[in-house]
Amino acid sequence: NNDGSIASQVRAQPSAGFSICTYTGNGTGGASIGHGLNAAVEFLIVKDRGAVASWHCQHSAIGNTSAIFLNSNSAAVSNGAYWNNTSPTDSVFTVGTADGMNGIDNTYVAYCFAPVANYSHMGSYQGNGSSDGPAVFTGFRPAFILIKASSIAGEDWVILDTSRAPNNVSNLLIKPNTAEQEFTNSAYNTDILSNGFKIRNSNPRFNQSGATYIYYAVAENPFQANGG
Repeated sequence: NNDGSIASQVRAQPSAGFSICTYTGNGTGGASIGHGLNAAVEFLIVKDRGAVASWHCQHSAIGNTSAIFLNSNSAAVSNGAYWNNTSPTDSVFTVGTADGMNGIDNTYVAYCFAPVANYSHMGSYQGNGSSDGPAVFTGFRPAFILIKASSIAGEDWVILDTSRAPNNVSNLLIKPNTAEQEFTNSAYNTDILSNGFKIRNSNPRFNQSGATYIYYAVAENPFQANGG
């Protein structure tokens, strides 16, 4: 793929809003890489393949001035060296010169996700600190939900899914930034609904008052909309 200033090798499935790209860095801020999706990427994960470096994530709800790290419980960090303060387009994403992003001759892999109606959804919600927490509309029943507190530090990423826990309430968690085994905890109660999900806890990992949470959700039955 030669859409960007750096050539990339791409495996893409635009109908699913997902592609995998590899590229070799050139050390130049503002370098662009083609992703092959024909839609703007809203969730992006970049990893240096040949060095010890963080998993850098860009999410549309955080914006192009910050990154958040899949291997960390930190909050989003603002730094123009991550994405060169540039949002992905329908053909490319842009990287800066931060470590783990675009080192000269370093090799990288990028996992790119674009939203597809009735299939996948990215967004954010604000915590209210109540056991009657926010209801998040996705337009479908999610099979997979990835959630991270983006505005506060110290909270792990969490994954809920309907294969491991098909019935509500859902509170069987795994945390991708740790080596912990899966566990059940009622402090993380969440309902997975026909058109989204509903937070049923006040734990700061899901629902601290005033905190911002980002998410990525994928449908259980793709392309069967539930708008009620």
